[in-house]
Amino acid sequence: MEDRIRGGVWGLLIGDALGVPYEWLEPEAIPPWDEIEMEPPEGISRMHAVPPGTWSDDGAQALCLLESLLTCGRFDPADFAARLVAWHDEGLWTVDGRAFGIGRQTAMAIRALKNGTDPDQAGFVLPEGKGNGALMRVLPLALWHRGDDASLVADAHRQARVTHGHVTNQVCCALYCLWARRMLDGRAPSEAFQDAVARLYELYEAGSAYRRSLDEEVRPHEPPVTNGDGYVVHTLHAARLALREASYEGAVKRTIQLGRDTDTNAAVAGGLAGIAFGESRIPGSWRGCLRGSERVEPLIERLVEWRLRA
Repeated sequence: MEDRIRGGVWGLLIGDALGVPYEWLEPEAIPPWDEIEMEPPEGISRMHAVPPGTWSDDGAQALCLLESLLTCGRFDPADFAARLVAWHDEGLWTVDGRAFGIGRQTAMAIRALKNGTDPDQAGFVLPEGKGNGALMRVLPLALWHRGDDASLVADAHRQARVTHGHVTNQVCCALYCLWARRMLDGRAPSEAFQDAVARLYELYEAGSAYRRSLDEEVRPHEPPVTNGDGYVVHTLHAARLALREASYEGAVKRTIQLGRDTDTNAAVAGGLAGIAFGESRIPGSWRGCLRGSERVEPLIERLVEWRLRA
């Protein structure tokens, strides 16, 4: 269990950092499999001028969520929202003290929070927004949570609503958390996913907006389809494809080869792959060049202690 918990956090951060140099490249511009590294090959046009091994907004927001959960002992939307504002304005949990890679809807929601909007409503500033900005950070909730499935789903919904309120964002976050929870228990990714889907159908009332979104948009019973962009359903489906691989390295590289939103897709897939294969099977070279690791380790130790004493 400890190896899987630690693998989840490191897997998310390393996937994020590995994807940063290739963000928004078209698939044909992504280097060959064996050349995808933290330090990209020469000639790669980089969107962000940051040193190799730097996590982006995905990792920083995930760490904000984890710290909030460990500090409050519950999901507290106001505390989490305050940490997101501190990330945006002051660089909280960034590697170099500066937030980068901020999505349009996240920026709008943070502006609303600073203007006094309730955290449970801030994510509706773009009512039809279905970006992956809440899914990319939600994994710590599943790693930390000791309540039942219904309470985990409710908290997954609430954390999404802070910046991404559309019901489809909430559903994707809930399904992802249930999937991660079952993998933490040692189930294989495919079995864990199918069981998570079945449980979500039990929790969502027939005819509800949540059930309609699950049926009509997420479509978990159909083969995964994605083009690597930032649409939340495509990101969830990218993780489904990635978890067919037989290693952590294979999962994140397969995701990056999709192109486009490479850092977020690799963070989302990498967190789950980190659970599936454990910290011990994440390549040491990637773990060793992740910047800021020394700041994260105490937070992970607190998380492990919290879960293992349950």
